[in-house]
Amino acid sequence: MDASVFEYAAELARLGDGLSEAARAVWAKHDRDKDDWLPLWRHLADSGAVAGLLWDEWLPLQVRDVIGAVLPGGGEDARRLVVWSAVTHDIGKATPAFACQVESLADKMRGVGLEMPSHRQLNDRRLAPHGLAGMLLLHEWLTERYGWSKRQAWQWAIVAGGHHGVPPTMGDVQALAARRRLLRTPGAAQAWRAVQGELLDACAEVCGVRDRLPEWRQVNLPQAAQALLTGVVIVADWIASNADLFPYSLDTAGTSDRERIEAAWRGLALPSPWRASAPEADSSAMFASRFALPSGARIRPLQEQAVLIARGMAPGLMVIEGPMGEGKTEAGLAVAEIFASRSGAGGVFVALPTMATSNAMFSRVLQWLRRLPDADSGTGAWAVQLAHSKAALNEDFRALTRVDPRSVQGVQPDEQGADGAAAELVAHQWLRGRKKGMLASFGVGTIDQLLFMGLKSRHLALRHLALAGKVVLIDEAHAYDAYMNSYLDRVLSWLSSYGVPVVVLSATLPAGRRRELVEAYAGTDGADRQEVESADGYPLITVVGRDQAATVKAVAASGRRTDVHIEWLDDDLEVLGDRLAGELADGGCALVVRNTVARVLDTAAYLRRRIGEENVTVAHARFIDLDRIRKDSDLTRRFGPPGEAEGRPRGPHVVVASQVAEQSLDIDFDLLVSDLCPVDLLLQRMGRLHRHQRGRGQGDRPERLRRARCLVTGADWSAVPVEPVPGSQRVYGRYALLRSAGVLWPYLNGTASTGRTVRLPEDISPIVQSAYGTRAVGPESWQPDMHAAGDKYRAHRERQRAKAESFQLADTGRDGSALIGWIDAGVGDADDTPAGRAQVRDGVESLEVLVVQRLADGTVRTLPWLDGGQGGLTLATHTVPQPWLGRIVAACGLRLPIQFSIPEIADQAIAELEKEVIPAWQSRDSSWLAGELILFLDENCRTRLAGYELHYSDDDGLEIICAE
Repeated sequence: MDASVFEYAAELARLGDGLSEAARAVWAKHDRDKDDWLPLWRHLADSGAVAGLLWDEWLPLQVRDVIGAVLPGGGEDARRLVVWSAVTHDIGKATPAFACQVESLADKMRGVGLEMPSHRQLNDRRLAPHGLAGMLLLHEWLTERYGWSKRQAWQWAIVAGGHHGVPPTMGDVQALAARRRLLRTPGAAQAWRAVQGELLDACAEVCGVRDRLPEWRQVNLPQAAQALLTGVVIVADWIASNADLFPYSLDTAGTSDRERIEAAWRGLALPSPWRASAPEADSSAMFASRFALPSGARIRPLQEQAVLIARGMAPGLMVIEGPMGEGKTEAGLAVAEIFASRSGAGGVFVALPTMATSNAMFSRVLQWLRRLPDADSGTGAWAVQLAHSKAALNEDFRALTRVDPRSVQGVQPDEQGADGAAAELVAHQWLRGRKKGMLASFGVGTIDQLLFMGLKSRHLALRHLALAGKVVLIDEAHAYDAYMNSYLDRVLSWLSSYGVPVVVLSATLPAGRRRELVEAYAGTDGADRQEVESADGYPLITVVGRDQAATVKAVAASGRRTDVHIEWLDDDLEVLGDRLAGELADGGCALVVRNTVARVLDTAAYLRRRIGEENVTVAHARFIDLDRIRKDSDLTRRFGPPGEAEGRPRGPHVVVASQVAEQSLDIDFDLLVSDLCPVDLLLQRMGRLHRHQRGRGQGDRPERLRRARCLVTGADWSAVPVEPVPGSQRVYGRYALLRSAGVLWPYLNGTASTGRTVRLPEDISPIVQSAYGTRAVGPESWQPDMHAAGDKYRAHRERQRAKAESFQLADTGRDGSALIGWIDAGVGDADDTPAGRAQVRDGVESLEVLVVQRLADGTVRTLPWLDGGQGGLTLATHTVPQPWLGRIVAACGLRLPIQFSIPEIADQAIAELEKEVIPAWQSRDSSWLAGELILFLDENCRTRLAGYELHYSDDDGLEIICAE
């Protein structure tokens, strides 16, 4: 690191030079244990120094460009503005409302003429939090001393107002303006005014902005820039407030300010942002080096075209649509690298639908990162984050966290495959936690983490800062409903305002949704938007920039093709058992996908009686985390790609699964049976059918199963219209299921142009567009019921959108409009909590428990079958379990069924669980278990909860046996 970056630290320390005794007496922080106090001017100088270092060493170019774009002096002005904003952020502490809190320090200030009442006398001081007070003081200083208009001044002062996470409302401003005695004590107002002005004048002088303010007066600061300034100031304030890095004591034993700041910065050791260089011009060489393609493998047309288009466009939005298994993820990461090299993005965030898909993607992204060349050999390390609530249980992520407290150690790249990469990957301690984790350069997480950007919640500016410096990659874009899409569209609008490149991946994206994505990112103007929706090629790549024309390009498929014979099957377990017995007579592996866990368990119980216990496997989401990981690993091991899978059953075997089989798992079956579901999800399920070529010695398919077949059940096919089973209607809604059945009807009855054959990938887009279009589908006799179901669906969708707007961030306002009231009427601290996730997913808050076993003698232990020596371990109940034991229990998390989300049942369940709380486990020293609800199973793994009898097994997960 160039030592010159620290030179301004000494300049900022000059804040204290020449200040009056009264100004130097104003305090910022107090350590009651040590009776140390920190002068306000020192904390302001430290905050400014850190902000400058963040600008020089840590902020991506993409962020700096947003702030500097509208300033007359460009990047140089932007740096001055960032430092000045940090230096002035706590000016509101130079007020009676703040200073009266510690009587001993208040007395020192009274001694130099800054009179103030005691904190008991200022009983309304809550109306003057120091952020709001500082905002008013800055606004007054700019308008009175520099002649700024009130409107112009607010857009600069709002940064101080919002630096504690909640920008004030105009009501807050008016309430404090009516109580000026909280800002300046009557009788001593002139002394207070002089000190406040003196401090602000000194800040302007040392930051070099005094002579810039006349020109800045003409600037209309975009709301995007205001949010980023606020985010940078929050980070600078948090770092400068760390007493380990910046001790309260001013006794530095002769250490210069430059040395002190340099020591603190090096002690923090923030990893530098990624600085991507332009990748190899040869696309094949690029893919070979990044993704370890097997010998002789060729880049697919979709991948090649995505890279070529990315190289030729200004970074913006790219939507990549292509069939399952076409390499969209690799294409998306390659495009992200190109976009980053051209936009100055300092990282990538990959968003996926679930924790399971996020965990699977995290491993893939780590492999990609270890193969990236480091454009700047001085970066040393890249910060990496797995962003979901159970990241600490992921072994790949934990490997990055096994480091010393400052976490500059990490996982080194694979020397044999890194292709010259020089940066290590770390999970930096300071960047952990739900507030700061997203600031890491590279992140993989659930879509919630992205949608939170559109949720009015505390410290939202920090999340905007985190994402504004990245390329955002959204996978499985078809997996979100109208409610979530409402949040996603708002987020895309803000990402566009920051100039963030976005890559969207989907196998089954409805054309109308494609248009909505383009309009959310680039605006609704332009005749080309209709062309985006009417494009009918597949695979398809759509690109657009902010307020630019969109272009759509159809791409040739790779030649991989599967013809799937499709037919309906009565929803009867005996019929299913007879059919499977016949189809699997010579062996083979079938996948049966049910839409509810109850149907999974009922089906598995019946099939075990028909074809044997050992020939049926169950997979669904109602397993504890460790069992779910084991289940997924087992499925991939037995049914994965040839050459990687081990122990593929030779005899008949049936996997009965819920929707967990739709995505993330690279599994391959000879026969598919699926409940009727929305057609895009059915096509995803078909992607698990004959997924890989299997020849002799590779688990080759029995003769009767060499033709791919999908049997669709879960409905009364004789009804008019077809009648899906009630459980499926609860999950997906009647209208989506009827549209799916209507589109499939010609195939199910053999009247389609291809008979009963669905051709993958050729038929994917036509089928999806028909199902989600407006044209009538299905027999004429179905139409009255279809219309009625459609009316209910559209009314429900509008209710979803209206509900989503309750706590949703407004769209970006006009330039110069201050972020006053930006998150007014928000949800508070809801990020990455059950309440927050429920808010952006339109779901009831699910009840989660940790599962252990309690024997008749009172012994509490981990579940006996857990792998890796983790099962049957005795847990202390009179004291905090050892951390490694606590982590095992934390990895036994289980979301209870939907019944336990009904408010009255949830309340009863929580009350019963709280009666069983082990006090020692709730200690602050119990980092893994404190605050968690524990579900105790007996020796037979049974229990009663809120009137339900529950049974858990490692084979079948949680089952509701009966209810009162």
